[in-house]
Amino acid sequence: MSIAHQEEQSQLTKEPPFTFMAPRLVVVLPAYNEASTIAESIEGFHRALPDAAIWVIDNRCSDNTKSIALQTLSNLNCQGGVLSERRPGKGNALRRAFMDLEADIYLVSDADCTYPPEAAKELIAPVLAGSADMVVGDRHSAGHYAAENKRPLHGFGNRLVRDLVNGLFRTRLSDVMSGYRVLNRRFVKSYPILVEGFEIETDMTLHALDKRFRIVEIPVNYHDRPAGSVSKLSTVKDGMRVLKTIGNIMRHYRPLAFFGTAAFLFGLLGLLAGWPVLSEWIATHNIDRVPLAILATGLEIVAVLLLGIGLILDSMVHQNKLQFELDLLNQ
Repeated sequence: MSIAHQEEQSQLTKEPPFTFMAPRLVVVLPAYNEASTIAESIEGFHRALPDAAIWVIDNRCSDNTKSIALQTLSNLNCQGGVLSERRPGKGNALRRAFMDLEADIYLVSDADCTYPPEAAKELIAPVLAGSADMVVGDRHSAGHYAAENKRPLHGFGNRLVRDLVNGLFRTRLSDVMSGYRVLNRRFVKSYPILVEGFEIETDMTLHALDKRFRIVEIPVNYHDRPAGSVSKLSTVKDGMRVLKTIGNIMRHYRPLAFFGTAAFLFGLLGLLAGWPVLSEWIATHNIDRVPLAILATGLEIVAVLLLGIGLILDSMVHQNKLQFELDLLNQ
């Protein structure tokens, strides 16, 4: 039996095999082994948004998260169900949700009871009013994340990524890594998810900034995971993933800055390597340091090539942005 057929067979009741018509608002809860918190998360969002469909994305859970979610939805007589995504990573889970679920508004939250469901209506309001394409639940402005977070390196990583993003796009966002977001349909259906893990929030923010979607941040209370719930984050591993994502965004969306910086560094190294050779030629009209001269020449050639690559890719990115805007107009 093929892998694709096995995945199709693994879909349980309430799981749509393909795209289907859904209510106007859906709540998306990616979950990986959240048996201790999934019921409370579903109940909280159902209280806050009784008319919304709630969909749990089972991301290879090895516990009974899926059965608890289905039972809770049934007990509440709540619209929604469970989608299965066998490829690991939050990015893959959201990709599955955005591909299969049709709605006008998508609310995304973690299933670990760290974000307050009672703030959902406030986050939805700017999207409903048409004044935002993405609303982010800001954990930092009111100081809740700093007070609740028991992992200092995570706080440092959040600030580092935020400052890098703000510097790159000349903006003033407070929380680029929040997992509590409300998105309109236009954003969801024009956002290609190419990342797989917890760097998805950063990638989502960068895409919105690069494509000039409107972002609104609203402060929300943040609570650390309840007792018995274990975080799946790895400070070093996931931090490196986020930094890699930022590097890739710079390379893909700011190629002139990325390759221009590399060209400058190689050009500077070429000048440093070539200065003794030039000084020798000025003094003696002879060059004895041939290897150093070859090295300096090579470094300068690389610098020119990098600058040329940056200019070409910058033109391509500009054309891609033009095409993206045209596609948005034709949606």
